[in-house]
Amino acid sequence: MKQQILDTMKQYEIIIIHRHVRPDPDAYGSQGGLAEILKASFPEKRVFVTGKREPELDYLFTPDEITSETYTGALVIVCDTANQERICDNRYSFGKKLIKIDHHPNEDPYGDLYWVDTTASSTSEMVYELYQFGKEQGLQMTDEAARLIFAGIVGDTGRFQFPSTTKRTFQYASELIEYDFDRTTLFNHMYELEPKMIKLQGYVFEHYQMNRDGAATVELKQSTLADFHVTPSEASILVGSLGNIKGIKAWCFFIEEEEEIRVRLRSKSPVINTIAMKYGGGGHPLAAGASVSSWEEAERVKKEIQQVCQSE
Repeated sequence: MKQQILDTMKQYEIIIIHRHVRPDPDAYGSQGGLAEILKASFPEKRVFVTGKREPELDYLFTPDEITSETYTGALVIVCDTANQERICDNRYSFGKKLIKIDHHPNEDPYGDLYWVDTTASSTSEMVYELYQFGKEQGLQMTDEAARLIFAGIVGDTGRFQFPSTTKRTFQYASELIEYDFDRTTLFNHMYELEPKMIKLQGYVFEHYQMNRDGAATVELKQSTLADFHVTPSEASILVGSLGNIKGIKAWCFFIEEEEEIRVRLRSKSPVINTIAMKYGGGGHPLAAGASVSSWEEAERVKKEIQQVCQSE
């Protein structure tokens, strides 16, 4: 499959790379890292990265703004996106050919070609693997591509702490840090929190609710976010903060937006991506997300989290 993807990329003059809505460092890292590799390897090609800008990730890059006409005859590659509903920018279907590169369970095998590896720690790891496979066939790594891919791997492994981290992950990371980029600056961007975020984190610790089965939830309504001057995207950064609480098995952040409520699920052991999929979302067995339309629907999600924790 890697050879098929490489051969296909060589055939197209225009390549447009997408990722999922509400992006994280792996979405940006895999998307941007692949783009930088292709730009360096094939300078004659026009390579674009698209999707709604996420200001919290501006330290990585800012997406390109392109017209729909750009898709005419183009190759479209979607990174780090399990199902079509979560692809950011629905013009992904406007191209001539579509490739999916992802490490989530392949519940929606879309695309003319798809490479899915659930053993990979991140899609960024897969992009580096694609480079390794193709470097004898013209693929070139750059300092900027290495920075983006490294950020994606770090983000999706929780700084190499998550179970998805493997010997292969460490090997790739050790090779990536040989390139010229400032890891300290990168880590500061990724993990330093503004004072308002620290205050909101205190609110989370004071107001989370956990039952005796280890199921925990936090509700962050619009009024609360306004009090702390925090956006829903910023609040999502704190979803991992409950992971250090003793006795917790699985937890969920409900983050209210204007038209829907974000559901951010995390787990230490119970499988929770099946819950996300029931509500149009998806993700990994221990880290997933979805959206619900009301607080009544959020209550149903809470009950399902409790049930998976009871079964452990």
